[in-house]
Amino acid sequence: MSHSDHREISKNMKARCAVVTCSDTRTEETDTSGAYILDGLKRAGHEVREYQIVRDEPEQIRALLEQYAADGLDVVLINGGTGISKRDSTYEAIASMLEKTIPGFGELFRVISYEDIGPPAMLSRATAGVFRDMLVFSMPGSTAAVRLAMDRLILDELSHFVWEIRRSSSPVVRT
Repeated sequence: MSHSDHREISKNMKARCAVVTCSDTRTEETDTSGAYILDGLKRAGHEVREYQIVRDEPEQIRALLEQYAADGLDVVLINGGTGISKRDSTYEAIASMLEKTIPGFGELFRVISYEDIGPPAMLSRATAGVFRDMLVFSMPGSTAAVRLAMDRLILDELSHFVWEIRRSSSPVVRT
């Protein structure tokens, strides 16, 4: 089957999602990036089951991923903590747990970001992968970066991605 066949088959697939903002300073009132993700998922018809703001603490992030996987979520979208400052540790927490990586997400994110902001795009450690049959997307915390990731990379393909994960995690039935 072609990519377009997969998209057609999966177009009505709705994801069970969690949105996490990693920040030491944001609140629900000031979290414009998290709000943008929430709005995009809802507009696309996906189910948002969790929304949290957490400090950029690796143990907390790992515990959330464990919990969300145990709860049967399909997708976790994380924003914040992907830079290179001493406090930015989201990347390390997530990368240590991914069973499969999706290098194209970070690569494409940086290419498109480079078109917008130039060389500082290389400082982003946006990443994605699979942990226990759950997609994990980690993007920078700026609203412009979240908009780029959601609108240009994630939302149009999310149903297809979830379909791929669900079909690959189903047991093979042989007759």
